[in-house]
Amino acid sequence: MILHTTATHVSWITLNRPEAMNALTPDQRDHLIQLFEAASANPDVRAVVITATGRGFCAGADLRGGPPAGDRVAGDVARVIRQGAQRLITAVLDCEKPVIAAVNGTAAGIGAHLAYACDLVIAAESARFIEVFVRRGLVPDGAGAYLLPRLIGPQRAKELMFFGDALTAADAERLGLVNRVVPDEELEKTARTWAERLATGPTRSLALTKHLVNASLDTDRSTALTAEATAQEINMTTADAKEGVTSFVERRSPDFRGR
Repeated sequence: MILHTTATHVSWITLNRPEAMNALTPDQRDHLIQLFEAASANPDVRAVVITATGRGFCAGADLRGGPPAGDRVAGDVARVIRQGAQRLITAVLDCEKPVIAAVNGTAAGIGAHLAYACDLVIAAESARFIEVFVRRGLVPDGAGAYLLPRLIGPQRAKELMFFGDALTAADAERLGLVNRVVPDEELEKTARTWAERLATGPTRSLALTKHLVNASLDTDRSTALTAEATAQEINMTTADAKEGVTSFVERRSPDFRGR
C-alpha cells in the first residue's frame, strides 16, 4: 500500500507495507512511477518526499509470486528489469520537481537505489543501506551500477556491491550517499522543513538545475556548458526569474510562485 497526500505544495509519498519491510510489488512500483510523473505535470506540486512506515524504508523488490525459473523465456528477465526497476529509477531521476528521500530504516537492493536516485537524502540514525544482490547471487539492477560509481566512485561502489555488507547511516553520510543523518524522531520534521523550503523556491529553475547536474555526469565539458547557457536562456523567460531579479533590485526577499 502507498499513502499519498499533498500539502503546502509538497507531494508526500509513503510506502506503507511495514510487515514486508516495504518490499515493492509490481503494482506498487507502477503506482510510484505514476506519482512521480504526476508530480512533474502538476504545477501545484513543487517538491516531493518519499518515505516509509515501520522499520524498513524499502527492502527491495518483492520476489514472491514471480514465475518459476523453469518457465522463463530468454529475454523475459531483461524486459522485466527495463519495464520495472529501471523505469522506477528513471521516473525519480527525470521528475521535474526536487525529490527528497527520508530514509527511516533499512534500504536494500532497489530500495537503496530508490534513495540514491533522489536529489537529497535524509537518513534516520537507524537507517541501513545494503547492496543485497550479491547475497542472492544476482547482478545489481535498478540502475545500481550506474548510480553508485557516480556518487562515490568505482572502487567504493565495487566494495559495496561485491561484499553486500550493511552500511550504517553515518557511514553512508561519510561516503557522500546521504546529505544528513538525524535522530529517528527528527526525520519527518527535517524532511518537512527541507521540502517546504524547496516548495517556496523557483521551481522551474530547480528543475533545470537538476537536469544540468544529472546530465553533466555523462557529457563532455563543451556539451555541458552549452546546456548550461541554453537552460539559463529558458529560465530567464520564467516569472520566478523576473521576480528574483526585481526583488534584488528592490532589496527585498523574492516571492517565488513556481511559474
